[in-house]
Amino acid sequence: MDLRELGSMGGFFALRTSADTAHGPGGTGEPPADGPPEQASTGGAEPVPPAGSAPLSRLYAGGLDPLTRRVDLVAARHSPPERRVAASIAQLGLAARLWSIGLGCAALHGRVPELDPERLYWSPGSGTPDDLWFALPPGGPRTLPATADALRAVIEDTHLAPFGDAVRRDTRISPRLLRGNEGSALAGAVRQIDTWAREHGRTAVAENARALAAALFAAPRLSGTVRGPAMRRTSCCLYYRAPRGGLCGDCVFDRPPAHGGRRA
Repeated sequence: MDLRELGSMGGFFALRTSADTAHGPGGTGEPPADGPPEQASTGGAEPVPPAGSAPLSRLYAGGLDPLTRRVDLVAARHSPPERRVAASIAQLGLAARLWSIGLGCAALHGRVPELDPERLYWSPGSGTPDDLWFALPPGGPRTLPATADALRAVIEDTHLAPFGDAVRRDTRISPRLLRGNEGSALAGAVRQIDTWAREHGRTAVAENARALAAALFAAPRLSGTVRGPAMRRTSCCLYYRAPRGGLCGDCVFDRPPAHGGRRA
């Protein structure tokens, strides 16, 4: 599975790995600027993750520090009147990263990488694509055949569900809003894959992505989160409530509602 080709679809699809860290961004042996190089693989030593990162398994087990830091950073950047706005933006960003990587691999390579939370590191202070780093298992990433069930197990069950639980431990926020963010993130990945496929004459890749997404949207967790061929979401991520925010391209609203209006 060529993760470098996956990254050509866009920044949200890129996944840095321990192999990249070992050889530097250009394959010249220079370490990346935001983390130390990989340790020598002799003796079974594990690669060293970037400084400031933590495995997602730690967050899912109850260690909220990385998530709290991320939400704090988003809140400082956007100055929303409520913490739940920053929490929503943070959760939407990671959901977009995970769906892009999972669906992109499935559509492009016909395989879904098993993104073990103990090996998938998150840097809450970094932006895309430097926020995720994967410690490759010996022999390369383990993969599953590209099916909706495999994507659901790897992305929804292994990551999005426990990440949503962590967000709700940090901030009081609606589960429906978080699921809406997940649906919006999946729809965004489909659109980007479609654009890439047209530009590169890879129509089969776009067809694969749309078929897999349709099956995912038909299942309970994402059912009703988007509607119509344009995959417009049926809830709002609350970004409009930030002082310099607005409506996203797939927002349920046609114009920003009054802040005292119905909750999304």
